[in-house]
Amino acid sequence: MQEYNNFEYYRDRKRFYLSRRWRRFRHEVLRRDHYECVDCNKYGRLTTDLKLHNNRRGLEVDHIIELEKRPDLAYDMNNLQTLCVNCHNKKHNRFQKSEKKFKDEKW
Repeated sequence: MQEYNNFEYYRDRKRFYLSRRWRRFRHEVLRRDHYECVDCNKYGRLTTDLKLHNNRRGLEVDHIIELEKRPDLAYDMNNLQTLCVNCHNKKHNRFQKSEKKFKDEKW
């Protein structure tokens, strides 16, 4: 994976995810997973790409081991899984309420 060896930078990740090769791999993973979220399936829920999230795709392809840690696994099918937006956000702790750094003063 010499073309992208440093995924710590936004521009490198963006270039990777916009590449034709990634888009083909993404499609193969979605097809392999029957266009269903693998985490939801574990709990008996069915989440497909038809359920759109804020006018975005309903499903995303996730690197199980993140690109920043193992760029050599970027195109490894065993390191890729289909997740719905909610499961993907939970995995990466996105949009969690952050704890207040300072307590409000009480007068």
